[in-house]
Amino acid sequence: MAKFLNSSGTTYHLEELIKNASDRLIIISPYLKLNERIKELLEDRNRLKIDIRIVYGKNDLHPEEINWLKNLTFIRTSFCKNLHAKCYLNENECIITSLNLYEFSQVNNNEMGVLIYRNEDAKLYADTYEEAQRIIRISDEVRMSLEKVTESDSSVDNKATASNTTVSHNTNTTVKPAAETATPNYSKLTTAKLAKELGFKTQELNDKLLAAGYVQEQEGELTLTDAGRAAGGTSKKGKFGEFCLWDSGMVI
Repeated sequence: MAKFLNSSGTTYHLEELIKNASDRLIIISPYLKLNERIKELLEDRNRLKIDIRIVYGKNDLHPEEINWLKNLTFIRTSFCKNLHAKCYLNENECIITSLNLYEFSQVNNNEMGVLIYRNEDAKLYADTYEEAQRIIRISDEVRMSLEKVTESDSSVDNKATASNTTVSHNTNTTVKPAAETATPNYSKLTTAKLAKELGFKTQELNDKLLAAGYVQEQEGELTLTDAGRAAGGTSKKGKFGEFCLWDSGMVI
């Protein structure tokens, strides 16, 4: 059954949740000013190649957060406007709480939370995980960079200055010709990785796949259609449900 957490309990179980993640970790928090302990735990999970998704809602990351995040290969970050939810999940547990992943909040504030065990409250865990996935789907995946990106009519110039460092949101929606796209070291890509290869946001590519009839929405999930299979898509089942894989050279 679910367990109530006070301030210290929330901080303790959040660390344990991150430390015990062996397959997947989802972090949803408006603020991302990370203390050294959380960074250490996330770096350890990254070394073990755990799939980590971080969704944040305040577009004011400091350079130290940007530098740190961009060097972690298995952490993907997404920006979700109007985000106020705070939720942390691994494959076995989740915490719904008032606690931001923000250093001041963990030290000074009075917090509450609820710890949910998947093996004891399967339906509650599943509902929480489904909502977390919905938030991920409506979020824009972000490429962390200290470069300031400006667009002109004919080109995109990357400029970095010491006095004006910003998070670069990859919003270029032009499909890259095959010759300009780096050849990946895998033949099948997830939708998120295919979107990155094609220069789309994940949600934009999902919309195009829906419009093309390659996927269909069923109970809040996007599932592969016969047309999608004919186009080279395949579906796989993981611990967290069905997901689609696409040919790396696919053009939408």
